[in-house]
Amino acid sequence: MFTFSNKVKESMKDFSSFAESLKKGVQNLASLDEMTGPEDDFESCGTCRNCRKCCTDKQLVYQDGKRKLYRYTQRAKKVVPVPMLIVYAMVNRYTMLDLQPNRSMIRNLLDLGQDLYLIDWGYTDRLDRFMTMEDYIDGFINDCVDFIREQHQLEAINLLGVCQGGTFSAIYAALYPEKVKNFIPIVTPVDFDTKDSLLNVWATEFDADLMIDAYGNVPGDIMNNAYTQLQPFSLSIQKYVNMVKIMEDSDKLADFLRMEAWIFDSPDQPGETLRQFLKEFYQGNKLVKGEFKLGGRKVDLKNITMPVLTIYAELDTLVPPVSAKAMTKYVGSKDVQELTYPVGHIGMFVSGKTQKTLAPKISEWIKERI
Repeated sequence: MFTFSNKVKESMKDFSSFAESLKKGVQNLASLDEMTGPEDDFESCGTCRNCRKCCTDKQLVYQDGKRKLYRYTQRAKKVVPVPMLIVYAMVNRYTMLDLQPNRSMIRNLLDLGQDLYLIDWGYTDRLDRFMTMEDYIDGFINDCVDFIREQHQLEAINLLGVCQGGTFSAIYAALYPEKVKNFIPIVTPVDFDTKDSLLNVWATEFDADLMIDAYGNVPGDIMNNAYTQLQPFSLSIQKYVNMVKIMEDSDKLADFLRMEAWIFDSPDQPGETLRQFLKEFYQGNKLVKGEFKLGGRKVDLKNITMPVLTIYAELDTLVPPVSAKAMTKYVGSKDVQELTYPVGHIGMFVSGKTQKTLAPKISEWIKERI
C-alpha cells in the first residue's frame, strides 16, 4: 500500500494552510474600502489623491495657490503656548506623519499638548516648473511663519523639519534665526559628501541638467523608482512575498495597503528646485561649506543659535546618519542634542519602536525650553 512520507505530509499541510490563508486574504482585500480597513471611520479632508480617510482633524488657515497651511485641532486640555510649524519634504506627502490613528506622530504630539501647524506643498504642475528654493523658503515658509507669529503674537515659533523639509528649515533658521525659538530636524540631510548611501553616490554623478531640461517637472514615479533601486530585492519583491503572510489579518493588511498608497502618492518635483537641490547640495555640498546662497544671501549654519534637537535613524538608507548628525557640528547653537533610533527612514514615523517614545521626547525637550 502506498503511503506518503512525513515530509510530503508536512508539505501538503503547509500548502493547505497557505491556501486557506490566501483565500482569507483575498476576501479581506475584497472587503476593504479604499484601503481604510474595516475599523476606520474617519472623514476625508480631501487633501490627498488617494485619501485614506484616517487623518487627524485639521483646518486650512492660510493658502497661496496650491500651497496650504493647516492647523491641527487641539486634543489636550493644556496646550504649549509656543506653536510648532512642521515642514515636510516635497518628495512625498506629509501624511506619513499621520498614517493612521495608531501610527501618527501628529496625533501623539497633539495628545502631549503641542499646538501644530503643517505645510502642505500640494501637487506640482506645469505652473511650478520654474519655482526655486527661494520661492519656497523665502516665500511660503516665511509667509507661514509670519502668519503664525501674528496669530499668536509671538516673536518666534518652534520649527520641525523632516528630510528635505528639514534642509529647507535649516536654511530658513539660518536666515531668520530671530523667528525660530527651537529647531528640530528629523532625518535631515546636511552634509551630502558621503558614500554611506547609494543615493548620495548616484546623485554626485547624476546629470541633473539633462533630466530636468528633458522633463521639466520630474515625475514622482521616477523618484520612486530611484528609491526602490536602493534596496531592489526588499522593496520590489520581498515585501510583496511577505504580504501574503499577513493577508488573512485584515488589520495588518490595511496597514500594509495604507503604506503602499502613501508610497505611490508621490507628487512630481518642481524642476528648478530639484536642479538646485541636486547641484548645490548633493554635488556641491555647499550648505556645510558655507557657499550656498539664497536670494543673494549667504546661508551660514552658524547663525542657527537657537536650541537644536537633531533626530536621525541608524538604519536610514536615504539620509545616512553621518549626513544628519552633521547638523550638530555645523550649527552655532550651544544647546544641541541628538536623538537616534535603530530604524530606517520611514520607520522613524511608523515603527512600533518610535510610537511610544519619539513624540514624548520631542515634547519634553520643547517644554523645557519654553
